[in-house]
Parts: sequence; C-alpha cells; structure tokens
Amino acid sequence: MGFVEKRNVYRPATGEAPFGFDEIFFSRTDQRGVIECGNYVFKRVSGYGWDDLIGAPHKRIRHPDMPKGVFWLFWETLKAGEPIGAYVKNKAKDGLYYWVYAVALPFQGGFLSIRIKPASDLFETIKQEYEVLREAEENGGLTPEGSAAQLVQRIGDLGYSDYRAFESDALTRELAARDIKVNKKIDPEVEKFTEMADAASALKTETISLSDGFHAVSTVPTNMRIIASRLEPSGGAVSALSQNYWSMSEEMAQWFRRYVTNSDSDFATMCDTLAQCRFLLGMAHMLREMSTSFSLERRALGGCDLKAEQQQMVNLATISTRKAMEGLNEVSEVALRISRAVAVMRRFTLGLSSTRVMCNIESARLSKGGESLNYVITQLAGFQTNVDDQLERIEDLSLSIQRNADALMAKGNGPKRRPPIKSENRETSI
Repeated sequence: MGFVEKRNVYRPATGEAPFGFDEIFFSRTDQRGVIECGNYVFKRVSGYGWDDLIGAPHKRIRHPDMPKGVFWLFWETLKAGEPIGAYVKNKAKDGLYYWVYAVALPFQGGFLSIRIKPASDLFETIKQEYEVLREAEENGGLTPEGSAAQLVQRIGDLGYSDYRAFESDALTRELAARDIKVNKKIDPEVEKFTEMADAASALKTETISLSDGFHAVSTVPTNMRIIASRLEPSGGAVSALSQNYWSMSEEMAQWFRRYVTNSDSDFATMCDTLAQCRFLLGMAHMLREMSTSFSLERRALGGCDLKAEQQQMVNLATISTRKAMEGLNEVSEVALRISRAVAVMRRFTLGLSSTRVMCNIESARLSKGGESLNYVITQLAGFQTNVDDQLERIEDLSLSIQRNADALMAKGNGPKRRPPIKSENRETSI
C-alpha cells in the first residue's frame, strides 16, 4: 500500500465531494473512452480505487443530472479532431457530486481531459441552462442531438456567436475566477484577452451600426437623381453631383461587403481566430500546470508512467501555444488591415463632404426646388458626422486589438512585429 492510501481524506455523507480550487486533475482514455491513466486528484475526488478506474469507461463518473446533449456535442467535436471545453457535473462512487470545467482534446488515438473547479458567474448561468435541457430531454422527448442544438441556440441568446466563442470565454473566466479564489493575481494574459474580446465585440457593434447608417441613406442617390431630373431636365450641376454620389455609394457598398457583411470578412475572421487563440492559450496554461503537478506526484498512479505523462503535457502545451501565436499574428494582421480600410473609408467620406458643399452651393443658386436639396444636405451632414465618429472608434478598437495581440506574441515568443503607429492626422488616406 502506497503513501496515498494510508491517508484519511474527509468526505461528507452527502453533497459535494472535496475538490479544491487550487487542484487540477486529469484522465486519459482510448478512442472508446476507456480510462487508461489519471492523476491522484482524479482518483481521490471520484472516490474510486485504481482497480475501479483503469480499464473502466469514463462514463462511469457521469452524473444523471447532466444533459445528454452536452456529451453529444462533446464527443462530436472530439471525433472531428477538435478540442472542446464544457461544464460537467460528475458523480463519485459514494454518491457525492463534483462540478468541473473540463478541457478535452484528441491525443494519440484516444482522448485527454484536464479539469478545474469552476467558480465564475457564467457557471451559475450554465447550471440553470442544463436544468432546462435535462427537463426537456426527460419530459419533452428531446434527443441528444436536438438537446445539443438547443444548447448552442441558448448560448447564442447569451450573446455568443457560436460554441467556440462561448467555451473560450468560459475558460478565460474560470481561470481568472480560480486565481481570485486562491489569492493569486489574475494572469495579465487573461486580462489582455478579455480586453481584446471586449474590443472585438464593440468593433462588431460599431460596424453593424455603421452599416445600418449607410443603408439608411442608401436612397440618397436615387432622390438626388429625381431632384436633378425635375430641376435640370437637360442635365447640370445637380445631375453631376447625383452621379458622383452614386459612384461613391457603390464604392462604399463594396467596402461593407468586403469588410463587414461577408461571413469570411476581416471582422468575422478576427473574432473567430481570437476565440480560437484564447481557448488554445487557456488550454496550454492548464497543460503546463498539469505537467508541474505531475512533477510533484509522489504516489503510484495505477501503473501510469509519470515522466512520460509529464512530457506529453509539455509537448501539448508547446503545440497549443505555437498555434495560438500563429493565430494571434493573424489577428494582428487583420486589425492592421481594418485600420487601413478605415483610412480608405475616410477618403469616401471626404468625397461626401465635397458633395455636400456643392449641394449647398446649388441650393442657394436655384430659385425653385432648393428646399429638396436642403433635405438631402441635412441627410448627408448627419450621416457624415456619424460615420466620422464611428470610423474613429473602429480605428481605436482595431489598434487596441493589435497592441494586445502583439504584446501576447512578444510574451509567447511569437512573430516579431513593429509596434502599431496611430496617425494623428485622421484625414490622411492611403
């Protein structure tokens, strides 16, 4: 009997199994989900002996309160070769329960999972969502696949674009909440990702608002043509202005299609890549901690090779970090492209300003019909003011994302990039 087995570990008769915020545990399975290895914390919290765990299906610790849809999504993602994070309630051998935030990934023909104890506000929200899903499964005939779809939909209602955005935010929040629980200073890496995520969300809001504003004045070229045909049947200054505005309007529409509305636009790409990087670095953080934990183990782990497991954690953390650095480099590049696109957009708005000035001149010159032009002028003035303000905010947000991405790359030995330079002349175009 080893050192571990001689210790008396207190366990309550009912309720939650002892599991500290400073602890982390792991298990590794084959492709069928049969447990091949785990650490002592996993054994202790689950309440099973090694003979009960090694060779047993991982679902042995599954709690009946868990919605089947969560596991459907979990395994579908893993089988697709992608890592996943999820809140999971487990059941110990003696009937106690314990919640974890689990990060799992495919590994050497099987799967590897690392878990920490959740503590964030988001965790409390998800527990309520799970209760609703479980009720729908038990009494509403909801299938596991349908339950997974409903979970993703509810996550969307919470403001997340997809499950990847949710799991990356959840992991970041849990790591930060865990640091607070164990009286550690929150990792600056977490803070930078939070700032970038907030900036990306604000960037999306600003671009949607900018797009809505553009659509609101999209009828201006047509209105100007109608005014021109009424005031200048044979053509004239107003006709030329309407044609000029029409051309600029088409250029602006192309800008929106390229950078905003397309599913593969720079804005969409940046948000997706940022979520992926955020998750990968959080996963690398857990892998490194697990590696350190293995180096401190002094107990037999059911026949597992401690040094081999530790090296695997180091290797996986290195790979995850490298992928995250590559993604952050892409995020930085996209932020830079957006900043440059803003400069191009400003060129368009300068053209609108010239059009508005010319409209003012023509309105004063015309003896009749000038009031129609005055209405157009008012529309253009309000639109340009809003566009200028929104473009400035978009540029500020893009530069903030670029600075944080570059700082994280510098910390993680990513590609070296020049520091972003913000032009003091907002009217300069490229």
